[in-house]
Amino acid sequence: MIKIPIKVLIVDDEKDFVEMFSMRLESAGEKVCTAYSGKEALDILKDVSIDVVVLDIRMPGMDGISTLKHIKSLYPLVEVILLTGHGSTETAVEGMKLGAFDYLMKPADFKDIKAKLEKARARKDEQEERIRQAEVRLLLRRSGDF
Repeated sequence: MIKIPIKVLIVDDEKDFVEMFSMRLESAGEKVCTAYSGKEALDILKDVSIDVVVLDIRMPGMDGISTLKHIKSLYPLVEVILLTGHGSTETAVEGMKLGAFDYLMKPADFKDIKAKLEKARARKDEQEERIRQAEVRLLLRRSGDF
């Protein structure tokens, strides 16, 4: 079976973390884009099709929760996994209530990250398929063949 790469956008203001994480994901066969701020992430999402955003909660300027709200309002099918440090788990739970798929505590185990990425992409794929099926049913109803 052919593995289809997950299109991941990593958003974190810690440049070393972003570079190391993106290298690990790319070596695992994923397609990776990077951003160092919420605004930069939103700019990338305008132009690039992304499956899953891995988003740090604490960033200067537009924080992760504000960025999450924008992503979900503009790109509701894009899944978001929040990254949080110790002491901000409550914020991660708030993010899940706002539509984030899940959250990970920093430093996260790479196997855990990969597993959550796979699950998030599967959820996105399922949502897109349900939308396609609903659109087909709608077209069939309109044409009178249903």
